[in-house]
Amino acid sequence: MLTAATDIEVLARFGRALADPIRCRVLLALRDAPAYPADLADALGVSRPRLSNHLACLRDCGLVVTVPDGRRTRYELADERLGDALDSLRTAVLAVETGRTCAEASEKGCC
Repeated sequence: MLTAATDIEVLARFGRALADPIRCRVLLALRDAPAYPADLADALGVSRPRLSNHLACLRDCGLVVTVPDGRRTRYELADERLGDALDSLRTAVLAVETGRTCAEASEKGCC
């Protein structure tokens, strides 16, 4: 039985999903339209096994779902509002110091 996640759990799952560039690309692709794993792998230029691992992570985070389609399985965003959330995050203005990367900030214990 599924239980409602707290706000913190939801944000943490979203953060984990967005922590990897390939998962970000998958989410943006699925924002545009549902897709089959083989097609996603080809479109993103990643191996099918690698994509499979990322899709499993996104499923575990609750951001994507599988939809049986005959002998194939299609992936889509778990909720259409996730597409709006991705657009909002993608277009948000970040306060980033010139010449400083998030990795450098992480070394100092911030990110």
